[in-house]
Amino acid sequence: MDETGSCAAATPTVRSPVAQMIALTPVGIAVGALCALGLWGVSALAELVQKLVWDDLSAALGVSGDNGWFIFGTLTAVGLLAGLVIRYLPGHAGPDPATEGLVSTPLEIRVLPGLVLATVLTLSGGVSLGPENPIMAINAAIIVGLGVRIVPKLGQKEWMGLSTSATIGAMFGTPVAAALMLSELNSGDPRVPLWHRLYVPLVAAATGSFVMLHFTDLGLSMGLPDETIGGVVHVLLAIGVAAAAATVGVVGAALFDPLHRLLNTRLPGPVVRLTVAGAVLGGLGALGGTITLFKGLEQMNELPGEVATTTAMGFFVFAAVKLCALLVAGASGFRGGRIFPAVFIGAAFGFGVHTLWTSIPLTLCVSASVVGISVAAARNGWLSLFLGLAIVPQMDLMVPLLFSTLAAWLVVANAPELSARPVEIRRGSQNAERNV
Repeated sequence: MDETGSCAAATPTVRSPVAQMIALTPVGIAVGALCALGLWGVSALAELVQKLVWDDLSAALGVSGDNGWFIFGTLTAVGLLAGLVIRYLPGHAGPDPATEGLVSTPLEIRVLPGLVLATVLTLSGGVSLGPENPIMAINAAIIVGLGVRIVPKLGQKEWMGLSTSATIGAMFGTPVAAALMLSELNSGDPRVPLWHRLYVPLVAAATGSFVMLHFTDLGLSMGLPDETIGGVVHVLLAIGVAAAAATVGVVGAALFDPLHRLLNTRLPGPVVRLTVAGAVLGGLGALGGTITLFKGLEQMNELPGEVATTTAMGFFVFAAVKLCALLVAGASGFRGGRIFPAVFIGAAFGFGVHTLWTSIPLTLCVSASVVGISVAAARNGWLSLFLGLAIVPQMDLMVPLLFSTLAAWLVVANAPELSARPVEIRRGSQNAERNV
């Protein structure tokens, strides 16, 4: 047999079942729509509660929503309520997000009411966390629970993949984010073409994006004016800004696990721990103002209006306060994600750099800084590159941001991740060491 024949025999091709792909298209569409509705429902409920608390309640009390004492009292009360939910509701509102990745094992349905309530408290109460981890868990529990019963020929792994891609597409408003993240996964039969394996998940992601873009006001772009970007100098500047932002993220990540350990050993009960953490967050919010509260996307759009009255140090203070709030909120056990607040930190840091050195284009500073901090927070190069371009949608930035992503990756390569070890595992390791 010739060389070509031997090679063909060793790696036989697999025919793509086009009919099956077409048949599963409605499944992908349904999953995408359900995941988008799940994200929209939780977000809409949180926005309603946020308005009741920060607008109606503050007005009834005769104070402004940005009053320092009101911020302190609200965050403390939110911590107490979240602690009660986690302590007493079935399933304890799911696992501690600080110890979980963006995708984790599907939860039991009975856990969802507590998780939804804890998430709404986080999003509406001003806690510096986003909806990423909880909404991924909520959608996965629903999709897997329904899917394995309605279409049992698809296993739990396949339903998880559909839920993950659909939710990512809905959260970031484009299926490109899901495509880039899924392309990193080495799953499925390697003989099957990649786009065959991605077909149904991307149907789900595209549908989730479509629903959110056409029926909500979702948008990541800050609306900054285009600037002329190009040349070696701009590439080098982008690398420097991204590396500096990534270093800030690395410092935060290095503090995260020790802080988690401290809070969970000194304040082991969720009611006390989250009440204390809420008080700390309230103090930080009173210091940094409402612009440093909540998940950060709406507040990020306030940054351009601060340029005329805020110094470079002021923007760096915004970033520092938000970083401290993110670490406290995440390490204490509030139910929420860490990517969206990190994007605000990156944007504030970028505004600070531009204010300090106005010769560097603002769009370059902001996008490269978002890329750097996102690489440190998410450890996903594609997602970080996409976030930089989503915040500042200017195609001239593509090449500088790609170099920025690579530079930031070198900075974080051997650094601690923005996650924590479960307390039970840590205690078990300590006991084992003592026994030895």
